[in-house]
Amino acid sequence: MVTIRFPWKQIFSIVLILVFLIAGTSAANAQSSYAFELPEEIVHYTINDDGTASIEYFFTFHNLPNGHPIDFVDVGLPNGNFDISNITADVDGVPVNISSAYQGSGTGVAVELGSKQILNTGTVHVKVGKIERVIYPDDEKSDYGSTEFAPTYFSGDFARGKTNLTMVFHFPAGVTPEESIYHIPSGAWEWAAEPAMVRTKDGITYTWHTPDAVPYKQYQFGISFPAKYVPETAIVRVSFADKIINFIAGLFIFGVAIAIFGSVFLIPIFAVISARKRKLEYMKPTISVDGQGIKRGLTTVEAAILLGQSLDQIITMILFSVTKKGALEVLSTNPLKIKKLEVDSSVLRDYEQSFIEALVADKRKRNAMMQVLFVDLVKDVTEKMKGFNKKETVAYYKQIIEKAWAQVEEAKTPEIGPELNEEQFEWTMADKDFDKRSRRVFTQPIFVPRWYGNFYPTSPGRAPIGSAPSMSGGGKVQLPGSDFAASVVGGVESFAGQIVGNVNDFTGKITNQTNPVPVTTRSYSSGGGSSCACACACAGCACACAGGGR
Repeated sequence: MVTIRFPWKQIFSIVLILVFLIAGTSAANAQSSYAFELPEEIVHYTINDDGTASIEYFFTFHNLPNGHPIDFVDVGLPNGNFDISNITADVDGVPVNISSAYQGSGTGVAVELGSKQILNTGTVHVKVGKIERVIYPDDEKSDYGSTEFAPTYFSGDFARGKTNLTMVFHFPAGVTPEESIYHIPSGAWEWAAEPAMVRTKDGITYTWHTPDAVPYKQYQFGISFPAKYVPETAIVRVSFADKIINFIAGLFIFGVAIAIFGSVFLIPIFAVISARKRKLEYMKPTISVDGQGIKRGLTTVEAAILLGQSLDQIITMILFSVTKKGALEVLSTNPLKIKKLEVDSSVLRDYEQSFIEALVADKRKRNAMMQVLFVDLVKDVTEKMKGFNKKETVAYYKQIIEKAWAQVEEAKTPEIGPELNEEQFEWTMADKDFDKRSRRVFTQPIFVPRWYGNFYPTSPGRAPIGSAPSMSGGGKVQLPGSDFAASVVGGVESFAGQIVGNVNDFTGKITNQTNPVPVTTRSYSSGGGSSCACACACAGCACACAGGGR
């Protein structure tokens, strides 16, 4: 009989070795990907006297237990107009190298941590001495310069948690608080729009701060200041020769498109029209996806927001409402002069109080405060619509508007003329065709309340706006219907233009925050990840997009 002996010890040894190999491979794979938190990020963006910018970063990283050691950090820069020899970095005070092996979007540099790679927690300090061509002509003030900056952010594939973010803008020396202007933060920023201003021995600074920033989201900030504080050559302007070259190149491209593609040349035109149309679409279409039933109880202003009414009309509606409540008096329409009146604040809605505060504020801050007001108002309406059907709700409020028009038309009394029903009139103002319909409906004399003179100062109680007003036995003021309609329609254009300037540009800035164009980001598996998709909302700004971090 032959006995077969199995080599159990050898087999056991081989299995044990395989287990260790698999475990080792798993551990290696577990640490092959970056995984970290960014508890704190401090950024200083300084406009120097020569018109260049200096940037200083303090990144505090916390490496997660299974994360690959942080051995590189990609730091995005506004453009390629920098000298890498003027950039330095250190980790917890120990100098490290800077290289051009940047793997983020756009332009930037790589910080090579070397022996100072972060296994647990460490602070990476980066100083960029000088970047040129970051100041552009301001869009709204011809004698001002403008610059915008988006600090470095990281890929969501690798970054976790919240970031205590501090963004500090340093104005050029000599700029006074009265001359300084801040831009409404854009991107994913959802905290206070107005920065804290601090006077230092070197000048003034604007600081935005939140402890709840997200390390993988983009936040964009900006300032404007008188161009006289930097050399004229530092402001990036399109020269006349460049315009001619661009024009000729455009004609050439247009001709080639006509010859080869025929009607394809219409596509850019449609794109521009579409872009302009989208600029005015401040409500996100996604609120119509879910929900059942009608959202009742919206104010006329909130309903107008939901219906996508133009913001100049909505500004006039709010002005009409606060004037009716006795909180404001319009002293002059051109130039616009406003007088705040004492009234019980309980009769005013939050957006009406914010509206009054913006109107009586310094003219330099009015536009920014109005932007905050309308962004909050649009977001509030969007929040109220959650759980309700937009299509049904829109139809509901359009029906209310039609009923209001019908009641206004039925109220005609040939003998003495109709009396203005204020509630019905406010609902007619929410109609997109208000200007045309008001001219058709208000044809005969109409009685207006005494306070209407506070809304439109050239109405009765002030100087007559057309035919002389008459008084009824009850002390009511009668006004020619055509003059009444013209005063309101004309007031829409006059009020909005003087309060926020160009209404389309103003609406575009609201849309950038409430219904922004989707941004595509890229991440890199070779490192801790970087993503950056920077798009300046204005033509006159230096978009310092920064993405990085491995």
